[in-house]
Amino acid sequence: MNLSDSWAARRPVTARVSAAEAVLADLRAAITSGELTVGERLPSEASLAARHGVSRSVIREALRSCHALGLTETKSGLGTFVVSDSIARDLDFGNYAANELVEARPHVEIPAAGWAAQRHTAEDLAALRGLVDQMRDEDDPLVWVSLDAQFHAFIARTSRNRVFESVIVDIREALTRQSETLNLVAGRQQKSNDEHDRIVEGIASKSYDKAARAMAEHLDAVRIALETVVGEAGPDHRQ
Repeated sequence: MNLSDSWAARRPVTARVSAAEAVLADLRAAITSGELTVGERLPSEASLAARHGVSRSVIREALRSCHALGLTETKSGLGTFVVSDSIARDLDFGNYAANELVEARPHVEIPAAGWAAQRHTAEDLAALRGLVDQMRDEDDPLVWVSLDAQFHAFIARTSRNRVFESVIVDIREALTRQSETLNLVAGRQQKSNDEHDRIVEGIASKSYDKAARAMAEHLDAVRIALETVVGEAGPDHRQ
């Protein structure tokens, strides 16, 4: 039995958080403390699932966020390995890094919300309200992040600007991974629900400025959460 298998065999002590949050917190603590060392292969998904008494889908959710934080890397056919004992300065959300999303999203989503306020139909507004209601009632974190991506894509589509819509479609997977990670690490889900409500009300008001401002506040809150996760303040995290 190697060291990582020995660690996995012990039951963790967890607080009252979601299953994936508990798994991620446990992995982070083991990695940053050096209990799981750089270069070491993580236990199998089955071992991690047994350690926490959860499904493999929960383990995969936590592992995706562990990768996004720059702590682990999965090698096809070999497993998942610890690659750093500290969080990366720019988080990895698949095709795009966090810093790229932070820089680009305001140029697309703020005007998209503004134009959606002026161009939406009654059916559009009903659909948006339906989405935020679903998100507020949703307990499954994976379903929630999928609805979150739908919400942002729908606003871009409601702007009636195909450029905005195309950009959001292109970054949709990265947005989903970002939401997933921030929900686990920074407890963003409830805050996002409240911010989404304000965005929808801004759109309903038919005021470009009110909707744009609500979206700007949401994106700013996301930026601050990301900066908190990496322990940085300022517009550029890259060296």
